Amino acid sequence: MEVLYPRCAGLDVHAANVVGCVRIAVGGTVTYTHRTVSTTTRGLLDLAEWLTAQGVTHVAMEATGVYWKPVWHVLEDGFTLVLANAAHIRNIPGRKSDKNDATWIADLLALGLIRSSFVPPAPIQDLRDLTRTRKQLVRELSRHTQRIQKTLEDANLKLTEVISDVLGQSGRAILTALVAGETDPERLIALTRGLKASHETLVHALHGRVTAHHRFMIQLHLTQVTALEQAVAHLDARIGEALAPFRAAVSLLTTMPGVKTTAAAVIVAEIGVDMAVFPSAGHLLSWAGLCPRLDQSAGKRRSTRTRQSAPWLKTTLVQIAWPASRKKDSYFHAQFLRLKSRRGPKKAILAVAATMLTDVYYMLRDGVEFHDLGDQYFAQGDKDRITKRLLRRLRDLGVEVEVKNAA
Repeated sequence: MEVLYPRCAGLDVHAANVVGCVRIAVGGTVTYTHRTVSTTTRGLLDLAEWLTAQGVTHVAMEATGVYWKPVWHVLEDGFTLVLANAAHIRNIPGRKSDKNDATWIADLLALGLIRSSFVPPAPIQDLRDLTRTRKQLVRELSRHTQRIQKTLEDANLKLTEVISDVLGQSGRAILTALVAGETDPERLIALTRGLKASHETLVHALHGRVTAHHRFMIQLHLTQVTALEQAVAHLDARIGEALAPFRAAVSLLTTMPGVKTTAAAVIVAEIGVDMAVFPSAGHLLSWAGLCPRLDQSAGKRRSTRTRQSAPWLKTTLVQIAWPASRKKDSYFHAQFLRLKSRRGPKKAILAVAATMLTDVYYMLRDGVEFHDLGDQYFAQGDKDRITKRLLRRLRDLGVEVEVKNAA
């Protein structure tokens, strides 16, 4: 095979040290030089000096947890870096050592056999940290809400049956009163506003057995909820500042049904704004895990399940696909109904999410706003097929009709 990079290096990255292998090919001779350095800043700077002295132009490393990031930050200004998926560059079984792994990575890199993972620029990485942390805090907020609901059920208070949002204005007023020791249903009802349930239903729902333990648990979770809400608010403000350079891209994305500023921020944080890193929309769909996998053997296709991928982008796309599919007289609504009848709602919504990501690719690539094709798009394309199917159905029912084109 042709050697693409005669002077390259492979790095086996660990938490405490990095094992490097410099591969130099001169004519038909290949030499390997190994060195182990610590992952401290001083050690990584020594690594950079060593690679520079060896005349290295390209460096490859595995995406090992978060340990590769400091190495990447130190080396990115002086070398062409390649981040490899560990599952794609596994060594021969039975020959596992740090030096062998570094040598194997260097050999694959020299021959151009490593497909580089997508590493966004620093501003996108910072935004990604913010949006992912926000999602984790929102999930934790939901968990504390569920724990409050379990505590209320244990106290035989059917608050979730009469209030849609336990942490809403009325729900929180009731919880605060319960913690303060109030158990009279009439006084608790007086704290609510605009509930649809009848007075009698509310009295029965708020008549329970609240103990000191229940009050302690509710207070504990309410304190955590308040702290998490404040943290999310701080993150939202910080995300707004980090989005300043990408405000134009966010404005384009929010023209799509179902996409609000928060979802747009997640999309920008996960895929960036430069679509040149993805050769086509299909490559982006494959990277996001939103297309059928290629799994064939002996001429048979064994599975079409979508592969597992990073949960941050895929889950967000599915979440925004649901409101987009509910918008009447839209392409997404027609696509969802078309697939739901044959494949079920889950696969249908995944297809809508894939279509939305395809639209995102072209919107960011071309700098254009979203254009809805309308709910009649499929009907217009399948006019002849639908006509034949309906005529065949009429013949099966014993009805003969004469078809004429409308004037």
